[in-house]
Amino acid sequence: MTPVVRRQGKVMRLALPIMLGMLSQSVLNLIDAALVSHLGQEALAGVGLGGYAMFMMTALVFGLSSSVQSQTAQAVGANQSCLTRPLGSGLVIGVAVGLPISCIAWWQAPELIRWIAPSQAVTHIAVDYFRLRIVALTAIALTLCLRGYWNGRQQTHLYLRIIVVVHTTNVALSAALIYGVAGLPGLGVNGAAIGTTLSLLLGLGIWGGITWRQRQPNALSIPSWQSILSTLTLAFPHSLQQLWFAAGYVVLFWLLGKLGTPSVAVGHVLVNLSLLLILPGVGVGVAAMSLVGEALGRDDRQAAHRWGIDALSVAGMLLTVLALPMLVIPDTILGIFFTNEALVQLGRLPLQITGLMIVFDAAALVLAQALMGAGAQRTVMLLTLGMQWLLFLPLAWWVGIWLGYGLVGVWLTQLFYRLLNSTGFLWVWQRRRWLVHDTHSQFK
Repeated sequence: MTPVVRRQGKVMRLALPIMLGMLSQSVLNLIDAALVSHLGQEALAGVGLGGYAMFMMTALVFGLSSSVQSQTAQAVGANQSCLTRPLGSGLVIGVAVGLPISCIAWWQAPELIRWIAPSQAVTHIAVDYFRLRIVALTAIALTLCLRGYWNGRQQTHLYLRIIVVVHTTNVALSAALIYGVAGLPGLGVNGAAIGTTLSLLLGLGIWGGITWRQRQPNALSIPSWQSILSTLTLAFPHSLQQLWFAAGYVVLFWLLGKLGTPSVAVGHVLVNLSLLLILPGVGVGVAAMSLVGEALGRDDRQAAHRWGIDALSVAGMLLTVLALPMLVIPDTILGIFFTNEALVQLGRLPLQITGLMIVFDAAALVLAQALMGAGAQRTVMLLTLGMQWLLFLPLAWWVGIWLGYGLVGVWLTQLFYRLLNSTGFLWVWQRRRWLVHDTHSQFK
C-alpha cells in the first residue's frame, strides 16, 4: 500500500463518522421539509426562512467548534498532558455569548424576519418557528465546543453515534407534534420547531455526560483569561465568516422572494438538497482540520500540506458520485417534495445545476477547514466573504432580477461563484503562505 493510499485511508477513517453524521443532519432537514410541505407552500417557505434566520444566529457561535478543535489537535500533536483547556474556555464563551443573543433575537424576531418574507402569512409562520428554535442557541454553542474537543482528539465516532440518536428523536418528535400522533397535540409548523429544540437539548446532555465521565485531571479548573482570549481570537473570524455567510443566504432568499413564494419554496428545497451532498465534503474537511493541526503541533509542515491535498482527492471522488442523482433523475427527487407539477418544472434545471455546483465546491469545502486547522481563520473569512458578497450576491441580483432570468439565473450565478471560490482556496493552499501562522507555538 502506497503512502498516499494510507494517508487517504486515514482521512476516510476519521471523516466517515463525521460524514455520516452530517448526512443524517441533511436528511433530517429534508424530512422536515417533506413533512411540512404537506401543510402548504406558505408553511414550507416560512420554515425555510425561519430556519435560515436560525442559521444566521447559530453562526455567531459556530467558530467555537473550529477554535476548540484546532487548539485541541495541536495540543495532541505536541503531547500536552491536559487537553481540556480550550474546551473550558469555549464553554465559558458559549454561555456568555449564547444567552444574551437568544434573548435579543427572540425579542427582535419580527423585525429580522419581516424584511425577507414574501408575504404576511409567511412572516407569521417564520417568526413563530424561529422563536421556538432560538431558545436552544446556548445549547448549540456548548455542543459545538464539546464536539470540537472530541474531534480534535480524533474521536470522531462519538459525533456519529450522538447525532443519530438526536436526529432519530427529532424526526419522531417533530412528526408527532406536527400531526398530533400518539395523543400529542397537532401543532403544525410549531411542532417541527419544538421537536428540533428538544432533540438539541438531548444531544447536549449526551455530549456532557460522555465528557464528564472521561474528564481529565484538572478538567474542572477555571480557564485563564489568556486561554479565553486565545480561544476567542481563533473563534471570532470563523464566527464572523459564518454570520455573513448565513446573512448571504438570507439575502439570497430575499432575492427569491422578489421572484415569488414558489421560488422561495423551491429554493428552500434546493439548498437543503445541496447540503445533503456538500456536508460530506465538509466532513472530510473537518477530519483534515484535525490532521493538519496535529502535524503542525509536532512541527511537520510538509505533512500538514499533504493532508490537505489527500483530503481534497477523497472529497472530490465522493462528491462526484453523490451528485449523480441530481443530474440524472431530477424530477424523481423533486417529486418527493412537490405534488405541484409547476414547482417540479421550476426546480428541474436549478437542481441539475446544484449537482454540478457541489462537485466544483470540493476544494473550498475541504481546504477552508484545513486552513482553519493551521490557524488561518482570517484568510478563510476574507476569501469566503469576498467571493460571496462582492461577486455572487451582486451578480445574482443582476442576472436573476434585473435581467429577468429568475431562479435559473440565480443558480447559474451560484455555479460560477462556487467554481471561482474553490479555485481561490486551491491557490491559497498551494502557495503555502498559511504556514507562517505560528499558532502552534504555544504547544511547543
